[in-house]
Amino acid sequence: MALRVPQSGGPQLFKEGYKNLQGLEEVILRNIQATKEMSEITRTSFGPYGRNKMVVNHLDKLFVTNDAATIIRELEVVHPAAKLLVMASQQQEAEAGDGTNYVIILASELLQRAEPLLRMGLHPSEIARGYELAMDEALEQLDTLAVDEVKVWSEQSELLKAVRTAVASKQYGQEHVLAPLVAEAVQASMPRDATRFSVDNVRVVKIMGGGLAQSRVVHGMVLPQAPETVCHNAQFARVAVFSCPVDMGQTETKGTVLLHNANEMLDYTKGEEAQMEQAVRELHDANVKVVVCGSGVGDLAIHYLNRFDMIVVRCPSKFELRRLCRVVGANPLARFGVPTPEEMGYCDEVRTDEIGGDRVTILRQWSASELASRPSADRPAFADRIQRSPLVTVVLRGATVNALDDAERAVDDGVNVIKSLTKDARLVPGACATEMELSRRVQERAEQTPGINQHAMKAFGQALQIFARTLGDNVGVDSTALVAKLIAAHHASASDGLVGPSIGIDVECENEPRVLDAKEAGILDPLSVKQWAIRYAVQAALTVLQVDQIVMAKTAGGPKLPKQQGNWDDQD
Repeated sequence: MALRVPQSGGPQLFKEGYKNLQGLEEVILRNIQATKEMSEITRTSFGPYGRNKMVVNHLDKLFVTNDAATIIRELEVVHPAAKLLVMASQQQEAEAGDGTNYVIILASELLQRAEPLLRMGLHPSEIARGYELAMDEALEQLDTLAVDEVKVWSEQSELLKAVRTAVASKQYGQEHVLAPLVAEAVQASMPRDATRFSVDNVRVVKIMGGGLAQSRVVHGMVLPQAPETVCHNAQFARVAVFSCPVDMGQTETKGTVLLHNANEMLDYTKGEEAQMEQAVRELHDANVKVVVCGSGVGDLAIHYLNRFDMIVVRCPSKFELRRLCRVVGANPLARFGVPTPEEMGYCDEVRTDEIGGDRVTILRQWSASELASRPSADRPAFADRIQRSPLVTVVLRGATVNALDDAERAVDDGVNVIKSLTKDARLVPGACATEMELSRRVQERAEQTPGINQHAMKAFGQALQIFARTLGDNVGVDSTALVAKLIAAHHASASDGLVGPSIGIDVECENEPRVLDAKEAGILDPLSVKQWAIRYAVQAALTVLQVDQIVMAKTAGGPKLPKQQGNWDDQD
């Protein structure tokens, strides 16, 4: 081994404070170590028996979850190599809605498998070329492993095939409750053209109390508060939506009013009252029955709205206000006044219901069968021409805020899986069966590949076994014996017994590892989710692997003030 001779100081290239790292030991191996530490945080949260993480973010908000997307979003990662993995997993979340932990685990394992090859003397470019060949082979073989697909989008049994596995990975043991809720909600909001399905049409409202089994699906928009007025129910109602407060306008400048006697004080507010009464009367004359506002409602406005028997509902979230506008076909107005017929919305039914101990307001449009059974002359002619969205609300019940948040994430994952299936409806075996079969086929391909690329391809195939090892560790069994059983099952040529490409892990095993047929057990994953996850993981790993130098500038900002006892201006 050659002795490193210190070089004399040459010309200064950068400003003072720059850090310049280069070489195998200082850059590549350190980056691999950083990505390994990143994956060790999320690896233990993988699968149905994944452990929860307790994360307190910079705002002192507590998160207790096993959802990798939430964990990495709340962690402030500063290492540049680990940040690349975080960005790849965030892109996976945006593209497929699931598989974020998959990307981090696979990318980190690929880099760890590359470390011994680098120490053997292989160049990073040669490893990258082998990984690219292995990725192409894996994606090609993945298409041949499809065992089922969603054929009819209007049947819950078809939707449940994919939703059950996605929900079980987040809320294991509760998938029999949450999966039918997700399937029912998606079925109700699914358009005739399934490719136009929007995840925004399925929303979640969390109401404390009760248990998860008391959760239900409500067709329409549910606002978690009662109306501000006495009137609580209406049918065939015109709706006015305001993004401003329903109150008298306030002047931007301060003024002083001088009152000389008691009559002037009594007459002071009469003009304001008359103006508010006139505004509410104009709304009533325009047949507006329901008023929705994005801000507060004044006491004077509530008084006159009660007098004219109108409903007022507050919707403080601007995102919820947009959704409500889509449901009723209205345009939000920035000023309090009478909307034009084009700006006005319409709702078949507005009612107040009680869920647990909380009162909620439900706005919904009737289905075609309901309209046929309950025709009414009060229904305006323009109601059928309004472009309305078939929004559905999943009302979740639970004992704690963290439990409700986790259930909401499971519902979101199920809906996102359906969205990805509308683009590609094929399903592959879950329970790590697909990864083990891809591992076998990629390694067989590597043995047939001449040249130096076969080493990296073989490392790629071995890296795919990390999911089975992780799942075994999280279940609590011997992961080495479990992987050995899976390898034997996938390499066996017999036609009877638990052998073949759909053999996966049975997480219900207690003492010793056990395998099952994932296809027969109904454990199926969307093919497109795994496709994108493999792509993003390999691209992130190759990006980290091909970095040979890190140049970091000095952090902006002046020196920090020294900590002193007492006030800074105290004179000793």
